[in-house]
Amino acid sequence: MKLSELLTRGSELLASVGIDSAEVDAQLLAAHVLGISRGELQAKLFLDPEIPQAPELLELFQKRKQRIPLQHLTGVAYFRNLELAVGPGVFIPRPETEGVAELAIQALRLVPEEPIAVDLCTGSGAIAISLATEVPHSKVFAWELNPESESYLRQNLRGNVELVMGDISEDHQLFEDLAGTVDVVVSNPPYIPNWAIPRDLEVQLHDPDLALYGGEDGLDIIRVVSRRAMQLLKPGGFLVVEHADSQGQLVADLFQADGWRSISIHQDLTGRDRSVSAIKGL
Repeated sequence: MKLSELLTRGSELLASVGIDSAEVDAQLLAAHVLGISRGELQAKLFLDPEIPQAPELLELFQKRKQRIPLQHLTGVAYFRNLELAVGPGVFIPRPETEGVAELAIQALRLVPEEPIAVDLCTGSGAIAISLATEVPHSKVFAWELNPESESYLRQNLRGNVELVMGDISEDHQLFEDLAGTVDVVVSNPPYIPNWAIPRDLEVQLHDPDLALYGGEDGLDIIRVVSRRAMQLLKPGGFLVVEHADSQGQLVADLFQADGWRSISIHQDLTGRDRSVSAIKGL
């Protein structure tokens, strides 16, 4: 079967189940099977060769049709300048979180010497590794509860990142050791209310519950993050937390009640409230 025919068949198959990115997904799956980049795939289309891997690619199209995430099929997720190993059991990083990471990176760059950052609920490690690689003189501690994420995290680790597996709501000696020494705390915690059903089937069926649900109002883990960050940060230290687009003011009010200063709500590239930042008082 020729490449163009395969891509047409894949695009139509994925579009038939409502996948908005059907054409792009078909191309990315084809590039994955052929071991080339998407740009190289476009060049290959000019020659439109027969593809001996057609059965393997058609099988991947069927799996994607079942709403298995593209990243689970390729084993890779892209975040800022990172290529991260992902798969079943680990939360797939989202483009909107790149803006949250940017806020933390900019704050970390303001620290002149050996800044320390903590990423709470690190998932695949996307934020922590971005901080460590884009601010290479920093030290980053990454915390994660989900044991299914650990193998992917350890594959992804690079830069000066120390991984800690454990529940951030529980006392830990390292929290005591770091108390009052940290410059930046960042978190993309679980924030979906327990009763809510995620709109995207890929999220609903395949992202781990531990990474999604944050209690009856969705803010339980954010409350823990706020308290833990207050313990960890130096006076004047910076906190930024991702949240659902409907939770901006709720999180800002929560931070105000906890004693944070200079509280700001930030929007993502679509103009939706996406994160709240704050400063620990002097």
